[in-house]
Parts: sequence; C-alpha cells; structure tokens
Amino acid sequence: MKQEFLDKISEHQKIIHKVCSVYCVDSEARKDLFQEILVQLWRAYPSFKGEAKFSTWMYRVAFNTAITYFKKEKRNISTQSIENEVFHVTDDGRDEEFEARVEFLHRAIGTLSSIEKSIILLYLEEKKYDEISEIMGITQNNVRVKMSRIKDKLRKIMNPS
Repeated sequence: MKQEFLDKISEHQKIIHKVCSVYCVDSEARKDLFQEILVQLWRAYPSFKGEAKFSTWMYRVAFNTAITYFKKEKRNISTQSIENEVFHVTDDGRDEEFEARVEFLHRAIGTLSSIEKSIILLYLEEKKYDEISEIMGITQNNVRVKMSRIKDKLRKIMNPS
C-alpha cells in the first residue's frame, strides 16, 4: 500500500505544488503546506475507494488541507526583519512585462476567498466544470455561477475603471 501511495503521489505531485503556490506566498510556508498535504493524503489514503479519479480525490484533500492551513496561518501572523539581508538579483533575460502581468494576476487571485481560489486554480488548469464540480463537491450549476462571479471580481480588480 505504501509503494502504491508513493507512486500515485509521484505521478500527481504537481497538484500539490499548484495548490501550495495558490495558498502560500512564502516559500517556507509552501514547503510546510506541502508536507501537511502529504500527511493528510497519507492519513486519508486508506479511505480512497477509487470511486473518483485519484487526481480528483487528491485535489479535494489538498484544497481542504490548504483552506484549514490558511485559516490557521491567518491567526498566527509572524513578521521577520530584512534590514540586514543582502539580496543578489540577476537578470536572466526574462520577459519582465509578462512576469509583471502574471504577478498582478496572482495578487488579484490572492484577494479571493479560499473556495474561489480553489475554483480559479482548477479553471486555470483547464479542468471542465463537471470535474471542478466533482472535486469541489458542488453542483455544476454552482460552479458556473461562482466562476462567473470570480471572473467579474478579477476583471474589476485588474481593470479598475
């Protein structure tokens, strides 16, 4: 069972990375959340019956863990001084305009609720509404309504006129 679990996690680990990147800005927090999601997946694995695709089940556990983790982290806000830190930044030929737009989109997504973040992540992963519905445990119609509202929110944030 352990090897089967490890094989499935290896195959689908990008899901965990994507969920972590949506819910955590700080790299250390992402690592902590990644570990927490793995622990929760392992704990829940014996109850995985195969009624849904493994990736669907994995998204559901990952989102629930991230939402719980995010709520817990909101209560335990910590700060760190960077006055004495030295930063070395190199220009590696990146498309700065594109990266700025992506960063702006990430900040806009960061203002959404936990559920909205989950839905938009799945949408950006090009999941169909029926799969989003199954992962989130809501109806397809509810996904469509929420997606429409999320798009409106993001338009207003990104194009305040």
